[in-house]
Amino acid sequence: MLGLPSIPASCLRPRDLRRGAVLTLAFLAAVATAASTGCWDREDATAAALTARTGTAAAEPPRAAGTADREAVARAAAEAVADGKSGKKAAQEVVSRSGDRWGTVYDQGEYAAFAEGLDGRWTGVGLWARRGPEGRIEVDKVQPAGPAARAGVRAGDRLLSVDGHAVTGLAVTDVIALLRGEAGTPVVLNLSREGADLTETVRREQLRTEPVTVRQLRDGITVIKVASFTRGSGERVKAAVRAAPAGAGVMLDLRGNPGGLVAEAVTAASAFLDGGLVATYDVRGDQRALYADPGGDTARPLVALVDGGTMSAAELVAGALQDRGRAVAVGSRTFGKGSVQMPTELPDGSVAELTVGTYRTPAGRSLDGGGITPDVAAGAGVEERAAQVLGGLGVGP
Repeated sequence: MLGLPSIPASCLRPRDLRRGAVLTLAFLAAVATAASTGCWDREDATAAALTARTGTAAAEPPRAAGTADREAVARAAAEAVADGKSGKKAAQEVVSRSGDRWGTVYDQGEYAAFAEGLDGRWTGVGLWARRGPEGRIEVDKVQPAGPAARAGVRAGDRLLSVDGHAVTGLAVTDVIALLRGEAGTPVVLNLSREGADLTETVRREQLRTEPVTVRQLRDGITVIKVASFTRGSGERVKAAVRAAPAGAGVMLDLRGNPGGLVAEAVTAASAFLDGGLVATYDVRGDQRALYADPGGDTARPLVALVDGGTMSAAELVAGALQDRGRAVAVGSRTFGKGSVQMPTELPDGSVAELTVGTYRTPAGRSLDGGGITPDVAAGAGVEERAAQVLGGLGVGP
C-alpha cells in the first residue's frame, strides 16, 4: 500500500541543494492519507545515493530533543545482525525510545516497493489508514472501485488485524507494510464496525491515482485539485494554469494532500511565482533553501484550499504562496508536518529514516507542529467561500 517516492538531489531546484544531501519531508505514514497513495516527501532514497552510510558519519552537532542518534541506530542494528537477530527491529526500538515521532525503519523489500509511488502507483487494497486514540488503527478513506471498496470496507471502520497480525498500537507504516504484497495475493482484514466484528478477504491489486485533476466553475474559475505530489504533478499544475481562461481565478485545492516529492511541490509553487524563495530548511544546523523557477503566473487571482489533511510538501506550497502574498488560504488549519528526515543505510540493508531538521516558510514560520492557519476560515461550503474571496480579488460579478 505505501510507496516512498525518491528522487536524486540533482533533480531539485534550489541553488544550494547541490551538495548531495539526502533528505526527506517524510510524514508518518499514517498520517493517514499517504498510506495509500504512497507519496512521501523525500529526495533520493536509493542505497547508492545515501550520504549517511553506516560507519562513515562524521561528528554531528548536538541533536534536538525528539530525534534519534543515527550512530546509535546503526550500532544497534549491527549488533542485532551479528547475533542473528533482526537489524530492522533493533533499529526501530532505538528510534522509538528516542521520541523521534517521524523516524521509522524499513526493510529492503519495503524500501524497494516504495519506488512505485513515484508514478502514483502502488500495490495494495486501496484504503487509507490513520492512527486513532489509544493506538487504534482506523480506515480513513477507501479508494473508489478498489479491492477494499468492493469488499465493503468503509471509512471509519476500525482495523483489528491483517492476516492474523493484530495492528492496534502499531505504527501506521508497519500496518501498511502488512497490507502490501504481490498483486493477486489475498489478504484477510479483520475489522470492527459499530461494535460488530467483520472479516473480509481481498486481493491486492496494482493501483494508481491521478495526482492532478482540473474542473471549471462558474465565471471561468478553474479548480486545480492536487491529490499528492507524485512525479510529474508539478508540471501538470503548470499546464493547468496555462490552460485556464485568461484572467480567470484559480482555486488550488490542497485539501487532503498528504505531500509527496519536494521537487514537485516546488515546481507546483513555481506555477504562481516568478522565482524567489519557497522554503528554507536545515540539516543538522546547515541552513539551505528551495527556490521557485522564474516565469510563473503572478497576476491571476488565486486561493489555496487547505484543511487538516493538508500535510508536508502540500503545506510547504500553501505556506510559500501565503507568505509571498500570492494566494489567500481558505479552509481550516493544516496538519503541521515540516520536519526533515535523512535515510541511513543499516548493515542488513534496511533503511532508517531519522529526523535531522525542519522546514520553514519564506517568512520563517515553522511548518512542524502548528501547521498553516488559513487567511479565511471555512468548513462546509469551502468552495463557495473561496469563490467569494476570488470575487473580492476581481473575479466574477
